[in-house]
Order: sequence, then C-alpha cells, then structure tokens
Amino acid sequence: MTVPISPVNLPSEDWRAYRGVLWRRALAFIFDYVMIAILWVPAALVVFFLGILTFGLGFALYPVLYFIVAVAYFGMTVGGRTQASPGMRMMGLQVARLDGQPMDFMMAMVHLVLFWIANAVLTPLVLLVGLFTDRGRLLHDLLIGTVTVRRDFY
Repeated sequence: MTVPISPVNLPSEDWRAYRGVLWRRALAFIFDYVMIAILWVPAALVVFFLGILTFGLGFALYPVLYFIVAVAYFGMTVGGRTQASPGMRMMGLQVARLDGQPMDFMMAMVHLVLFWIANAVLTPLVLLVGLFTDRGRLLHDLLIGTVTVRRDFY
C-alpha cells in the first residue's frame, strides 16, 4: 500500500513576489472584516432563535459570536483550496507555509488568533514589524512559519 504524497509548494524566493504585500494586506484586512460584520448579522439571528428555543441558554453565544464567525470565515477560506480569504484574493495575495505544505483549517485558525494577540499587544504598530523583516512578514507569520505572497508570483 502506498501513501499518496501531497505536493510541496514552497514560497517564491523572487523579491517581486513580496513587493507591495503590506499595503495589500491592510486593504484585504478591511474588506475581510467588513465581510465578517455582514456575516455576523444572519449568525446573530440564528443565535436569537436558538436562544428562544433553548429558553435563554443560546443567548450566551452572543459575546463570542463575532469570534466564531471570524474563525469559520478565515478557517474555511485561508485554510481552504485557495489559501486566501476573499479580501486577500481581491488583492492578489495568498498565505503560504514555509515548509511548503498547504494551510489547513487549524493552521488558519492559529494564524488568526496570533494575529489578534499581536494586534492587542502592538496596535497601532503591528504593520511596522513587516517593514523590518524579510518578505514583509508580520509577527504572527514569524511565529508559525507562514508568509503572505502575491498570487501571480507564487
């Protein structure tokens, strides 16, 4: 019995693959969080009816609902087939692991949580880290071994 080997796709070493990535990431961030806010509305309606059906217990989901929607959004998109959120795709970006393996749901979730922690600690200086690192990598990219690259050079 042979085990199928998944293709290894290492990020590009070409400097052009990382040109303009920081400002593209910032715009993708804005777009993605607007999308998450829009998706939160139907999720809040579902929780409302769930709260009624469970005699109030479902209402306990409201404080963490935005987090749940964001994790599902990024987990399914960045951890999915395209390796990019809709905002990243719109800006021509995708996330790549330095070991060449594809992003999965769990890695995308860890990427998101570390991003939130870095924002909480470094805001508003979170993008400054990218100015001083190779390939414009941010703190959460350095911690888990990922890089954001332009799709047309990957």
